[in-house]
Amino acid sequence: MVSRWIGVIIFLTVLAGSLQAKVPVQHKERLTDNWVFLRQDIGNIWEAVRPVKPGQPEELPLWQEVTLPHCFNAEDGVDPDVNYYQGPGWYKTQLSLHNPYPDGRILLEFEGAGQKTDVYIYTTKVGSHVGGYDSWNVDITDAVKAFLASDAAARFKGKIPLSIRCDNSRDAEMIPSDLSDFNVYGGIYRYLNLVYLPKVAMSGLHIDPSLAKNLKDASLKIAGTFYNPADVRTADVQVCVKDADGKIVVSRKLNGVTPLGELSLLDVKIDKPVVWDVDAPRLYTCEVTVSADGQSVTSVEKFGFRHFEFVEKGPFHLNGRRLLLRGTHRHEDHAGVGAAMTEEQMIQEMKMMKEMGVNFIRLGHYQQSEIILNLCDELGILVWEEIPWCRGGVGGENYRAQARRMLTNMITQHYNHPAVIIWGLGNENDWPNDFERYEQGEIRAFMSELNTLSHTLDACRKTAIRRCEFCSDIVDVYSPTIWAGWYRGKYTDYVNYSREAMERVKHFLHVEWGGDSHAGRHVEDKEPTKKDWSETYVVKLIDWHLKEQENMPWLTGTAYWPFKDFSTPVRPENPVPYVNQKGVIERDFTKKESFYVFQSYWAIAPMVHIYGHSQAVRWGGENERKEVLVYSNCKEVELFVNGISQGKKLRDSREFPAAGLRWEVLLNAGKNEIKAIAVAKDKTVLEDEITVRYQTEKWGEEKRLLVSSEGMDETFVLVKVSLVDEKGIPCLDSKKVIRFELAGDGELVKNQGTVSGSSKVQAANGTASIRVKRGSGKSVVAVKSENLETQFITIN
Repeated sequence: MVSRWIGVIIFLTVLAGSLQAKVPVQHKERLTDNWVFLRQDIGNIWEAVRPVKPGQPEELPLWQEVTLPHCFNAEDGVDPDVNYYQGPGWYKTQLSLHNPYPDGRILLEFEGAGQKTDVYIYTTKVGSHVGGYDSWNVDITDAVKAFLASDAAARFKGKIPLSIRCDNSRDAEMIPSDLSDFNVYGGIYRYLNLVYLPKVAMSGLHIDPSLAKNLKDASLKIAGTFYNPADVRTADVQVCVKDADGKIVVSRKLNGVTPLGELSLLDVKIDKPVVWDVDAPRLYTCEVTVSADGQSVTSVEKFGFRHFEFVEKGPFHLNGRRLLLRGTHRHEDHAGVGAAMTEEQMIQEMKMMKEMGVNFIRLGHYQQSEIILNLCDELGILVWEEIPWCRGGVGGENYRAQARRMLTNMITQHYNHPAVIIWGLGNENDWPNDFERYEQGEIRAFMSELNTLSHTLDACRKTAIRRCEFCSDIVDVYSPTIWAGWYRGKYTDYVNYSREAMERVKHFLHVEWGGDSHAGRHVEDKEPTKKDWSETYVVKLIDWHLKEQENMPWLTGTAYWPFKDFSTPVRPENPVPYVNQKGVIERDFTKKESFYVFQSYWAIAPMVHIYGHSQAVRWGGENERKEVLVYSNCKEVELFVNGISQGKKLRDSREFPAAGLRWEVLLNAGKNEIKAIAVAKDKTVLEDEITVRYQTEKWGEEKRLLVSSEGMDETFVLVKVSLVDEKGIPCLDSKKVIRFELAGDGELVKNQGTVSGSSKVQAANGTASIRVKRGSGKSVVAVKSENLETQFITIN
């Protein structure tokens, strides 16, 4: 069954004239500029390319200028007043082609586009793809030649009209399910590349670096698959492998080969292999040059030698030592752009994870950009990557074919990455409702099929799923749902829940844990609870989990859900509407307090952080001692309040909270200066300080909105609102919903999915804010809250 489906997938790929593997990068151009976009359908392809009539200054309907990557749902995914758009959208541009290879090939490489895509050269459909997350390519060579020979070419003055239709309409016979806790985005939301190839090239390299458990015996096998649509019969191939320092390890030349199908390029032993590790991610380089008919092109791939093992009912080992997997999750999602993150934003995000101390990531819940996988290789972050079979049961044959195809593409395209250790086959597949028929037996059968397919394509890596108990025996590694302290029980139950789950399977890995926190919301309760959605509670929940994980010798590791807040259609009533707020950073990279808790347990670089940077005001009675927590990985910390030492404390991760770096202090009514001085193991001294106002006045019910503004720079103004009682005392526990509206020349910076970037947001400690982009003239911002008088402020 499996081999039959692999053959079918390969056959359909060839039939479609597209490559599902990576293409060489020597002559690759990102197509980012000079695009126009229409967020609706058109009558036919002629409507996209027809000439504009004399006297008709604009096309109808109206297209807007955009750059790629671009997402249909850059803002409406978190708009509090609409359902996010799910439907067709069109992109078009005109290509200027300069192929350096005479009679060479011209390809379009899609790094990802959602969710169904059709590609046209002029009026000719040249390719289609179903699935929003795997990369794919379309050869447009023949269509370009045909267009240039047509009568229509003169009108475009040597340029090639390219039109692309993307569609993220709801479709139960596609994965992922629309029941998923994330938006199924539409658009060309990853990079689109124009690629020039000679007559013969490599369509993919398959690199097998094998490292024995002793870390001394290593072998290397390399195979390549040719792309040869012109049916050239003779080519020369040069293979060169370099170590992390650029020194040639082995090279080989194969002359006069027939460049058809797959060819074994190398099968050698490697002396003294340099090991890839999370702390020292040393990468080898493979360069394969194909030459034919006087043309050549080089394919380059990175790879690494490493050995890993999941001990049965025990820990995880990397390169012969126990490694506690300290992980998180990533969604392809960011403020203001939706899924269309730039490479610079991806780099910033992954570096922030490494700064936090992450050595493992689950890419949920779909294949992600090659850029992310490269960064994981380079930074030393182990990977669980999965296909988007997520919730809703299992559909018909088209549904299953897409899942098989996407699993095949994911493994084929990301096989060479040493960071990858797990292929995920599904998520929460016990979630019914997409279809009237829901049978566990069908899901088990299909899960078994995917498991076999995965091991056929890759015999070395493990398979895994999360939360589908009746399939837990099928895969190699299983993660149950636990969520101690959030969806279930108390966080102090965490170890017992985990041990019970571990004992039911061979290999246990705990992914998804944590809780929601509304950035800037804090409480003064001695025992905060989850009902507040406060940073105070979530910081202690995380603190407890991390403390316990350090003392669970059988634990493979965990992955906190997620690293960054992200948009979701199923959470409209959250404090920031349509945002899953469990991240340790906001959707715009703003760090929450919990980021520093992770650092204090996981980070290598010395750090110190006083809890409460986002809490401008604390409250309580006069002479009431208040808890001050300091999160640090240094051995000793001294705390000062208003210049007076509160004593030194030694860090002990067995203590809770804050590994014992906890003080009960007296604060003065009004302004207080709090400073922490930490001493690292190497005697380095670090400092952190905050200023906090202490409020002793009691408040009553919210009666008024106090609105103010402050200039941030020449472009932006911050509008702030505070809820106060009838005496004007700030109501520091208020969670009332605030609405912002604007009339005039300026613009609200809204639909960002952040606490200061939403036109509708719950107050955090009785306050809310939003940025306003200045206009050329005057703007008036209205601030509203139910049962309170609307307030106005003018922005010049």
